[in-house]
Amino acid sequence: MGHSDSDHLLVHAKPDLNAVIGDWLDHLSDERRLADKTLLAYERDVRQFLRFLADHFGEPPGVKDLGNLRPADFRGFLARRRQDAKAGNRSLARNLSGLRSLLRFLERKGDIDATASGAVRPPRLASTLPKPLSIPDAEEVISGDLSLEREPWIEARNAAVLTLLYACGLRLSEALSLTGKTAPRAGSKTLRIRGKGGKERLVPILPVVVEAVEAYLARCPYAVTPEGPLFLGARGGPLNPRLVQGAMQKMRSALGLPKSATPHALRHSFATHLLAGGGDLRTIQELLGHASLSSTQIYTQIDSSALLKAYDQAHPRARSGS
Repeated sequence: MGHSDSDHLLVHAKPDLNAVIGDWLDHLSDERRLADKTLLAYERDVRQFLRFLADHFGEPPGVKDLGNLRPADFRGFLARRRQDAKAGNRSLARNLSGLRSLLRFLERKGDIDATASGAVRPPRLASTLPKPLSIPDAEEVISGDLSLEREPWIEARNAAVLTLLYACGLRLSEALSLTGKTAPRAGSKTLRIRGKGGKERLVPILPVVVEAVEAYLARCPYAVTPEGPLFLGARGGPLNPRLVQGAMQKMRSALGLPKSATPHALRHSFATHLLAGGGDLRTIQELLGHASLSSTQIYTQIDSSALLKAYDQAHPRARSGS
């Protein structure tokens, strides 16, 4: 990703800081392999902070100025964002995360001491645990037997996509990026997936996945070429993810599922059901393509809450309230 956008920072920072910001963005892109959307978000966070500091100090800040910041300066920025931009806690937490990334980069280079930013607590976030489907509901969703589409091949296509999400733990974008050449076929043992930030991972292929994909290919009225997309729309072009979301919406209505039953919920269900079946977190982390184990640990909270709910419903003393 090119960083010509960093030119926008020139108005709000001295040349030495601008140069370092360019190095930081290159580091995030080339070494950390962050996704383009994350890079843009981080750059926007820093741009907003520099604009605040320029107003705060009366002149554009330089590298040395960042080293002299106090916790109160960061709190003032967050307060300004909350007041002027009506930013919520989640946005403010991400703002602070982007700033800390830059400051830690400067600290590792020996340019500043970044202690002040670490003394600022991020806003508290409400718990937003993903809601997995039950195993019977997930199996019903991927069965392809609901006859919700006019064309049988579209029903088979939707079932194949959703099976990849549930049986392989793929993101919807990852499933739709598969080509005729990379499609799971008979004899396939693993699937090589390029996920967020360009990171590759290998995912085991279950027989149910191969069956679903081959059932779709046998019915598809269009030629699926080796280099072309595996999943095609009604007119033969690449399948739009919104159509998969629409198909899932029909299934929610047909099966009486909650609004939380989305295509992404099938990926959550994959992880939660693996954990409940005795899978270890490190393996699940690899299968999901999470860069950090902390992203995977959220499923331990889901599983624990499910166990407590089952306990409350089943245990004699829990039922009696004694």
